[in-house]
Amino acid sequence: MDSPPATPLVSALSPSRAADFLQCPLLFRFRVIDRLPEKPSAAALRGTLVHAVLERLFELPADTRTPRTALSLLEPQWERLRASRAEAVAGLFASDAELAAWLAEARTLIGRYFEMEQPQRLEPHKREMRLDVTLESGLRLRGYLDRLDVAPTGQMRIVDYKTGKSPQPRFEQKARFQIFFYAVMLWRELGEIPTRLQLMYLGDGGVRWYEPTEQELLAAEAEILGIWRQIEDTARSGVWSPRRSRLCDWCDHRERCPEFGGTPPPMPDSLPVV
Repeated sequence: MDSPPATPLVSALSPSRAADFLQCPLLFRFRVIDRLPEKPSAAALRGTLVHAVLERLFELPADTRTPRTALSLLEPQWERLRASRAEAVAGLFASDAELAAWLAEARTLIGRYFEMEQPQRLEPHKREMRLDVTLESGLRLRGYLDRLDVAPTGQMRIVDYKTGKSPQPRFEQKARFQIFFYAVMLWRELGEIPTRLQLMYLGDGGVRWYEPTEQELLAAEAEILGIWRQIEDTARSGVWSPRRSRLCDWCDHRERCPEFGGTPPPMPDSLPVV
């Protein structure tokens, strides 16, 4: 097993930061090292809102978990979210009509959830479960599971809500990597392999699921360690190269990116440990 560098840049890695590096090393630098601000996203905020409603739903008695009850939670959760993120929300919606349309989309996603599951028949073991696991290599893995279900027989299911539409098979690798990342953390934390990993795409009702084997989790763990080593090597070299893709169209940092004629800011004098 690999030994960690004496002074690692990355002492902890999350699925989202690992995915950032895979997408574009320069994006990782902008977010993790430079910590550049990004414009708030209405889609990301809607995802946070829908997740909050579904988390709150399972705090209620099983027989009250109806579509009507879930929709009644939307406005209070939105007010709570707006108060806690006032700066991010300010100016996000150009008009009351735009906000109303945005909330209507959130209602549609919540309604579709009930077409996919019957929450009256579920009692999740954990919701928004925080995991912080240190591998033998010294690398810490951190993240939050949307939901962990445990059957009376002990079988475990990781459930991850996605508020977008299910991807084409050739584009599903990112979500698969993320949920296998969670599976590795849970496996190393509890010593048991999850029976099922389930992605629920509320945008269109699609479901992707996997039944991981130990070999698949070992391979996923090796991939995570490989990413960690690549980040460390890149930090030592000081060369954070951009990686152009279709996702560049949605990047907040195009004006600073050499691929689009920009210039990154000077590197900080000292690199943060993250």
